[in-house]
Amino acid sequence: MLPPGAQGPILTAAKNNLKKGREMKALGRHILVEFLNCNHDIMNDVTVIESSMVEAAQIAGATVINSTFHHFSPYGVSGVVVIQESHLAIHTWPEYGYAAVDLFTCGDSVDPWVSFEHLKKAFQSSRYSALEMNRGSTHILKKGNNVQVKPNNAENYDPKQGYKINRNVWFTDKDENQALSLRYTGDVLFDERNEFQRVRILDSISYGKMLAIDDMVMCTERDEYHYHEMITHPAMQAYESASGVTAKNVLVIGGGDGGTIREVCKYAGLEKVTMVEIDEAVVRACKQHLPAIASQFNNPKVNLIIGDGIKFVKEAPADAYDLIIVDGSDPAGPAEGLFTKDFYNNCKRALKTNGVLVTQGESPMFHSETFVELNKCLKNVFSASQVHTMLFHATTYPSGMWSLQMAIKGQYHPVKDFKKDAAGQFAKTKDLKYYNEELHSAAFALPTFVQKMLNS
Repeated sequence: MLPPGAQGPILTAAKNNLKKGREMKALGRHILVEFLNCNHDIMNDVTVIESSMVEAAQIAGATVINSTFHHFSPYGVSGVVVIQESHLAIHTWPEYGYAAVDLFTCGDSVDPWVSFEHLKKAFQSSRYSALEMNRGSTHILKKGNNVQVKPNNAENYDPKQGYKINRNVWFTDKDENQALSLRYTGDVLFDERNEFQRVRILDSISYGKMLAIDDMVMCTERDEYHYHEMITHPAMQAYESASGVTAKNVLVIGGGDGGTIREVCKYAGLEKVTMVEIDEAVVRACKQHLPAIASQFNNPKVNLIIGDGIKFVKEAPADAYDLIIVDGSDPAGPAEGLFTKDFYNNCKRALKTNGVLVTQGESPMFHSETFVELNKCLKNVFSASQVHTMLFHATTYPSGMWSLQMAIKGQYHPVKDFKKDAAGQFAKTKDLKYYNEELHSAAFALPTFVQKMLNS
């Protein structure tokens, strides 16, 4: 047994003595490790833990076959990396900064202490204890002379390439009561934490590359058009139906992935779209890894400003914009101020007559209180008759049902005054994937339970 915090010459001598005692006397080496005083955030990060465990096996010389990891709610990670030479397993208690790790290797080609050293650094552990045991002592085991064991046919084995790693890792967007999980490849293409938030690009199995901010799914390659088309085209079409012209000057608050400005730029009559995104890392990550979504940042009509959207709207001149799109995340961190009466009063002032405001309104199933509060806030700023709620399918957002709130600085109605034929022609010409003229009107038809929520 190595004492907690053992290191340097003590640890080296202990490992050498254990190695001498086990040579040619056991089938496997089993190290039971307790890592203490670990980084609390890392202990709750299934991505970092899974990649660290796979790397720990590989640098020790093991052949990784598969990995399976699970992120518990509200915190804690369990997982196992199966190697050709046995396994590496872990369970964490983030609230204690503690990890229990099991390193089991067979044969002389893999040194589990190499894995130990790698994990100690990866978890930022300052104290630890470890116990090595020899498993399958050969002085008490006898191989049967007449026993014939049929070899297994390894499903993932290629004689030229070796084993193909099957990584079973899940990204979970959750609160304390419910969650949405997506399996991904284990590859983290972008990971940056700054003063505002943590920005990641992960490669999911079913939905392609996805943008995650502070452990929340923002968009995926497979279904991003649901959200981006719906936050843009109903409002653009409502303005055009009432005004007879395309919205020429558009302001987008947030939307750093670029999907919203991509949709806005599909209107030939657009003259300028100003986008104010607080976090430059979001734009940079999406330009690099989600180019089909972030395709219009070089459009000469786009004016990208890295800055505070709340402050920008507060200082914006009156009657400046035909359309304001608030494409923010959930009301936490830098997006929290996007759900206040002061912010929407400033938006109303910055809108021209007949101008339209549209904002993502959360889920009536997942964020029911915020959904109702935002609707009431907008009705207090504009009026009840000028605020309209839309619902649409957002398959990778928690509950799959998401809302948009539209507020109009004018006396027209987005459905009653809607020019259906023009919208249908636009949707076909631009080859839209989600929005169409029938869906426009249908999005404003609310289930009875949602009507009761908003009218209570």
